[in-house]
Parts: sequence; C-alpha cells; structure tokens
Amino acid sequence: MRVPVSWLSDYVPLEMPVDDLATKLSVSSAEVEGIEHRGVPDTDGNLGRFRVGRVVEAAKHPNADRLQLCRVDVGEGDAVQIVCGAWNFGEGATVGVALPGAVLPGGLELEARQVRGETSHGMILAEDEVDLGTDHTGIMVLEDRWEPGTPLGDVLPLVDDVLIVEATGNRPDLLSVYGIAREVAALYDLELAPPPGTDPEPASDEKLDVTVEDLEGAPRYIGRLFSDVQVGPSPIWLKARLLAAGMRPISNVVDATNYAMHALGNPLHAFDFAKLSGGRIVVRRAHPGEKLRTLDGVERDLTPEDLVIADGERAIALAGIMGGEDTEIGESTTDVLLEAANFEPYTIFRSSERLRLRTEGSNRWEKGVDPYLAEQAAALATQLIVEYAGARWVGHVDVHGDLPERPVVEYRPERADEVIGIETPPKDQYALLGRLGFDTDKKRVTVPTWRARDVTREIDLVEEIARFRLEDVPFTLPVRRAMFGTLSREQQLRRRVEDVLAGLGFSETYTPSLRPDGETPWKLPEPITVELTAMRTRLLPSLVEAARRNAEVGVQEIALFEIARVYLPGGELPEERLWVAGVAEGDFARAKGVVETIYAALKAKPEFERAQDSFFHPGKAARTPAGTLGELHPTLLEGTWGGFELDLEELFRAARDPVTYEDVITYPSLRQDLAFAVPEGVAAGDLVAAAREAAGPDLREMTVFDVYRGGQVGEGRKSIAFAVSFQSPERTLSDEDASELRKKIVDALEQRFGAELRAGTATAS
Repeated sequence: MRVPVSWLSDYVPLEMPVDDLATKLSVSSAEVEGIEHRGVPDTDGNLGRFRVGRVVEAAKHPNADRLQLCRVDVGEGDAVQIVCGAWNFGEGATVGVALPGAVLPGGLELEARQVRGETSHGMILAEDEVDLGTDHTGIMVLEDRWEPGTPLGDVLPLVDDVLIVEATGNRPDLLSVYGIAREVAALYDLELAPPPGTDPEPASDEKLDVTVEDLEGAPRYIGRLFSDVQVGPSPIWLKARLLAAGMRPISNVVDATNYAMHALGNPLHAFDFAKLSGGRIVVRRAHPGEKLRTLDGVERDLTPEDLVIADGERAIALAGIMGGEDTEIGESTTDVLLEAANFEPYTIFRSSERLRLRTEGSNRWEKGVDPYLAEQAAALATQLIVEYAGARWVGHVDVHGDLPERPVVEYRPERADEVIGIETPPKDQYALLGRLGFDTDKKRVTVPTWRARDVTREIDLVEEIARFRLEDVPFTLPVRRAMFGTLSREQQLRRRVEDVLAGLGFSETYTPSLRPDGETPWKLPEPITVELTAMRTRLLPSLVEAARRNAEVGVQEIALFEIARVYLPGGELPEERLWVAGVAEGDFARAKGVVETIYAALKAKPEFERAQDSFFHPGKAARTPAGTLGELHPTLLEGTWGGFELDLEELFRAARDPVTYEDVITYPSLRQDLAFAVPEGVAAGDLVAAAREAAGPDLREMTVFDVYRGGQVGEGRKSIAFAVSFQSPERTLSDEDASELRKKIVDALEQRFGAELRAGTATAS
C-alpha cells in the first residue's frame, strides 16, 4: 500500500517528522518498508522558481511552425518570454511555469536558452515534467482563480513523500489512506477528520433492476446510475494522487472509483450502462462453460465456483477482481452504472488464484472488507463523478441480506496489565480503545465494523493496548521455570557434522529448494518464477552456483556447505531426505579428506569405491554408502574444485554413538605383506572386504601400500600389495594360525576375483 503523505494529511494533522511517523507505524500498526520522495527537489529554494503564470501573448514562433512564442506574467512586473511546443492553450490561459535555475524531478536544471533564434526564459509545464502525471500531449491549464506569481507548490502537490506500507493479512482496514489516518490519529491522539465523501442531491429516482442470487458470496450490492456523463481527464491533483499511490490515471469516471478505493479501502467498478443487456444487473455464480473477456483482453474460462456480475444475457465482470471488456467505460460513454458492493473473501481468493489474476481489488476483498463501508465509498465516488464528469445522479439501489452485527467482547483491564507486564490505568485503556473506534461500556467492548474479523476475543483487545505501550515495555529475559528435554541422537550428530565442517573452514549457506524443472521431475503446478519451478533432487547444483557467484566477485579460498532436504523419486509423492553437501577449492584429495574427517567425527569408518557421476571429473570420483565425492567436472567451475554429497540418515546409521569401549589387545600381532595379481577392473576395497569376510575378526588391518602394472603381471591385470596384520584378543597366534588365515584369504580372493598370490612375507611384533 502506497500512502502519499499529502493525501494522508487531508484526514489527520501531521505534526511530526515523516521519519518518526514511519517508525511509530512500523512498531505499532504495519511495517513501513520505506519512504519515497517524489516530485520537485525541495532544496536551495528550488520551489520558489515554480510559479503560476498567465499567458498575456501567444503566437506562432517566427522561425518554427510547431512552436509557440509566448509572453507570460509570473508576478515579477514585465512578462517573460517562453518558447513552448504545446498548442492546447492560448492567450489568457493560467499555466504552471518553471523559471531559469529551477531543477526538475529528473535532475534537469533549466536555463535561459536560444530556441530557433528566440530566447526562452523558462518552461511552461506539462504534468509529467513535474511528476504529477504521465501526459505529455499538452501543458497543464490551471483554474483562472490563481493569481500570477502564486507559488505553484500552493496550487499543486509538487513535493510529496509516499509511505510504502505492508499491512498484515488480518488488517484490511489499513489498505486505505483513511485507515492509516485512523491509526495515526489514535497513536498520536490527534483529531481524525470524518470519512471523505458526501452524497450530492440526486437529480431523480429511477428504478434499477439489480438481483443478487448469491447473498453469501455478495452480502451487499449498491448500484448507482448516472446520466449525462462527460468522460474526460481527471483534474491534475487527483491524477497526481493516484500516480503516487501506484495507479495509472485513466479517465475521470474510472479514476473516481480508484480514488475512492484508495481513500477508503472498498473497491468499486463502473459499467457503461448502455452496453448492459436489458439494463439489468444479476450477481450470480458462473454457468458451466461460460466465458468472459476481461479488461486485460484475455478470454477466461469460468466455473460455477466463480462469482460474476451479469446482465440479462451474459457475464460482464468477475466479481471483485476485474471488469469485462464489453462494458468498459470509453470516451463515448454517457450513462454509467456505479457498483459499490461487498464480496465474501474466500470466493474472491479462490477465483483469483485459479485464474492467476490478482488486482488491487482482489487483494482487498480476499482479506475481508467491512460490508458497511460500501455506502461511504459510493458517496465519495458519486461526489467525484458528479463534480468532475458533469454527471447527474439519477438512480440508486442497495440490495443486501442481514449484515453482521458488531462483536461485543467481555474485557478486563487487569488482564491486559498481567499479559503486557506493565500497568496501564483502566481509564487510559478505555481511552486508547475509544481512539481506535471501539465503544466501551463498563467491562464490555463493542468492536467497530472495520475490525470485526480480527478482534473477537479478550486477548485481541489486550493486543490493541499492548501495541500502544510497546515502547514502555522493559527489555527482560523470560524467567526459566523448568527445563526438560534433550537433543535427539540425530540432532546431536547433525551439530557434530556442522561443527566439523566449520572447523575445516567451510561456511554454511542456504540456497533455494527450488530449481529449474529440467533438472528434477517434481515440477510445481504454480511455480513462483520461471527459474524456480521444481523441487530439487540434489544439493550440489545450488552450491556450485553459489560458489560461482562468490568467485566472480573475487572471493578467495571459497568453501561452502549446506544441510538441507532433497526430494527423491519415491512414488506419487517425493521422498524427503536430509543431505549435507559441500564445495571447496581443491582437488579429489581435499574432498576425500573432508569426507574422511566427517566419518571420523562420527566414529565411523568410510568405505570408498570408484564412481561415475556427471558432476565429477571422470576418473576422479568415489562413492561411500552415504553418497558421492570427488573433483568437480572442469566445465562447472573455472579452476580445480572438490565437492561431496552425503545422505545424513546413512551417515548416522554408520555412526558408532555412543562409542563402546574395547579392551586393548595385549597379545602380539603377526604382520605379513601379500601381493595379488588381479584383473584391472577389480577395486582394492572389494579385495579388502572379501578378505575380512574370509578371515574373520583375527584380521585386524589390511591396507594397500603399492600398485604395480607391467609385463610381469600381464596385460589387463595389476598387482596390489597389502600390509596385513593378524591379532587375536584371546591368545598369541602361531605361525600355523597365520598360515591358515592367509590361506583363507588367498582362496577367497582367487574364487571371487581370479586373484593370484604373487608374494608373501611375514614378521612378528
């Protein structure tokens, strides 16, 4: 919600700096995300160079057919000469003038200059040149009542601040300038002006044919008919306010509805009455297969869940969302039907989401608009249409069911003191509530209609008091009255993994769980953006992108890790798994070292085997039961990088936690060196695993210390040498025991892998 401060000041006197106002609103009511400064720079007396002028002479430039040479009275004695390219004015017109030295909103500083041989001492202003509109087809023509030399800032809002307010979902009353003014008046105890809008005298009382078939979806429908409407541009001040509020000015009739919506918070719509079949309005659900071309030119397929405004033959608007193209207000419109209604929030939200069509109106309706507000909004729009479109108000109808009663809540002031933690006298509490529009009677509080949805309980009223007293609440830590519960095993192990990675120099990062849909099968039906369309199945792609962005800005020694969920194929719904992944500058050895350190911290022993993975360099990737690791493929990042991805559930399954004590073996060990010739494709890890299975627990260690390839072992084969240690916790092993164990290993490896024992030596220790 964009709130121009000049508009806000119409309803409440602003006696405080804008920055202070923004801070107080953010603390107590709704977050103010920023303050936008609009219009002419208000520095170094710049505003004094913008004046009201009266054209005393206007003729064609002697050296240019498309230019006018004017003399303009700006209240400084002799008229000044100005060259102008617009022709929508003439002698006697009252205009806005910027004199030499004036700085325009874009930063351009004017100076007297030659234009086709004639000196121009300033500029006659169009509305876009002072940020008051978008029109540049002609200059602004002002009312004749302004005297030449009057500061233009006294006539038009040349300077304005705009509050960017983000109201919470339960406060639709703050989606209006008057709603914000009501908050400001309450916060500062200032006088609030009455709501804007006064009904003019009706010209006649024609009957309007309005039927509401669904009073649940449309609890109220006010229709007003206007004749002799002259569609044209709105006055400059109104266009300037709409533009500052984020709305594009269109015409005096449409602008009147948008102005009333921003002022009061109740969206309205205007129909070209002559285009309604039978002059009827029917509020109903859409028929099966019904279509509607909305104002944005899109033909939309409707369902019976959609609430529509129809005439005697077809749907002419999506209720609360957008009007139809067929009944749009145009330059030829002379009869207008104004709609000021109230619609049920969920109906509007459901249609808006299904059609992916969000508007200023739907944003308000889906949060719940006060049904009693429609009449005031109709009055304001009526006043503007009659005054600025020359219309006659000739018909009125108000169709509604039983409108909701104001909630009544039992209230105890002492309860507020107990919850807030500071004392507020009951008299002051009731006064605060009164400033917010609540009526109080002893211990009963009647809620205003604009807060009926979010204030229904005593604690809601306590919150209203609390937000006025937040600045007085002391900063204290909560008192610990009890302590129970401990971290689960998984939580403890996860923290251990995080601590290990941080200790190795990695920085934790958080990346989106969504990826482009080409990388994952889990595509979202309604993606947030075209870049984030599906749930990810891996972590490495996101970390690679993060590392690339850091490298591009010159960060050195990059090492990133993330612990997050991935979404794997597992049936109708994805299987969620918690993974840890990391990327760091370095080669395969660094990635392997990090993974080994993680396993060691979990008191687990990793088993590595060769792996193939598109993310890793061919021949420089490995796999453990928990995941993959290796040197990243050179096409992913410039330079040499290592990475890993591990499933934490598998990691924790391998963790020996708590660690169990094993007695130190005091019996000596027998050491042997065994060399086996095996086919090239046999992995050393597979040989070790088979040997342990064959020899049992008396095989204490078996590690590789040499690999040989050459003519002595034959083509397509290799020789792997192992350092082997035999040891028993129960007795001293003899040479015969060692020979038997060695034979079991040799036989097992020969049977499973075709291994041939090339050499064997033994030592005792």
